[in-house]
Amino acid sequence: MDNLTRWTSGTPALDLLVPDPTGLPPLCDREEFSVLLKELVTDTAPRLFAVAQEYGDRVDGRVAAWGMAFEDHAEVISVEGHRRHRVPSPERALRTYRFGTRIVPHLVWL
Repeated sequence: MDNLTRWTSGTPALDLLVPDPTGLPPLCDREEFSVLLKELVTDTAPRLFAVAQEYGDRVDGRVAAWGMAFEDHAEVISVEGHRRHRVPSPERALRTYRFGTRIVPHLVWL
């Protein structure tokens, strides 16, 4: 099938990228499937954390960024929204939020 035929056949273009499930039986009823989806979400949910900065020796502090820790990496977004990055681990995010010797970053897990 050439590209012109694909675009004019009435099949949505994205459907061409996904195997057609027509004819496959459902795994279970809707209620049980909802439970399975909830368990999937619970089992794979990222852990939330904050990067907090300590000024001096407990003189002051602030939340500098929020992050989500996945199994193989972490996503971190500064509270100002100016900085967003992917790091191998939440601990690696601390490097970005250290500022000299007077501002020390900490991970705070939720």
